[in-house]
Amino acid sequence: MSRTWAVARLLERLHFLAPRRWHGLVAFNYHRIGDPAGSAFDRDLWSALPEELDRQVGFLRRELDVVHPRDLPELQRKGRGRYALITFDDGYRDNYEIAYPVLRGHGVPALFFVTTGFIDEPRAAWWDEISWMVRRSERNTLDASAWWGEALDLGGDRAGPISRLVRAYKRQPSASGDEFLRALSEATGSGRCPAQEAAATWMNWDMLREMRDGGMAIGGHTVSHPVLARMDGTGQGSEIAGCGRRLLEELGEPMRWFAYPVGGRDAFDPSTRRHLAEAGVELAFSYYGGHRRFDDWDRFDVRRIPVELEVTGDTFCSMARWPALVGAPRGERLTVRVRDTMRGWLGL
Repeated sequence: MSRTWAVARLLERLHFLAPRRWHGLVAFNYHRIGDPAGSAFDRDLWSALPEELDRQVGFLRRELDVVHPRDLPELQRKGRGRYALITFDDGYRDNYEIAYPVLRGHGVPALFFVTTGFIDEPRAAWWDEISWMVRRSERNTLDASAWWGEALDLGGDRAGPISRLVRAYKRQPSASGDEFLRALSEATGSGRCPAQEAAATWMNWDMLREMRDGGMAIGGHTVSHPVLARMDGTGQGSEIAGCGRRLLEELGEPMRWFAYPVGGRDAFDPSTRRHLAEAGVELAFSYYGGHRRFDDWDRFDVRRIPVELEVTGDTFCSMARWPALVGAPRGERLTVRVRDTMRGWLGL
């Protein structure tokens, strides 16, 4: 038995003894749903196969109260209970085609954060375009560059170089993003990804209205998905206000909920918080793991646990970085892989 599964079994045994010690929200974040095999786009963005999502949502419905975000302010004021929130980022069409029917089948809500520019003018997101250029390249190496550092070996399935380039992009000032992509297009010899190749990957406003009318919540995720803290205050305000304006125009509702693109601790700053408050945002969600206790509530930093799809040989499995809520130091996280059963998810 692997050490991971040993930990999972221990958590199973402790499951009914310890969870009641905390009161708060554990929020799970998904991106894409489906099988990434063969995709030219960023395969790290897939969170679960359809059958895994169905098992995971079923588990959460049984073990926790899965809530709509509109209920959170009142629940936080009460300060009691443990709740789950299911979220999805970016606005990929598989959220509508696969995730939405699963959620409706289990009778649970979810919150979908959309990047409005991808809905209005469908095109490849920067992370997908990086993957597309690298996977299309006929070159075996990528020369060193001031943008991404040392030369990169493009052998194998190219997942490693793609991850390194995505990380390098995130470190750049947001205004330099297009220069980075132009440099990479030349270095790979692939050119830029045509907009039509990615157009079908995004939802449209009719789909979002249908989901909203079907009990789902829709939130903002900026206009163009920059790392907000890499922008000046004017740029941040434009991204936040522009996103809110489009949501109001298309859905007839103000932007009450927002998710920070990339979402790490360094992805937002005091200026971001100020612009969110000015835009009337009630809750803003980060993406670096952990949960949020009601006695440690920060409405502009509601933590979320990433749910990611990992490929091991020929096996796909979802993984979540769980907060170690059972007898562990605050902030410590465990990685539990989920394969044919939901055993690992009993880490709650």
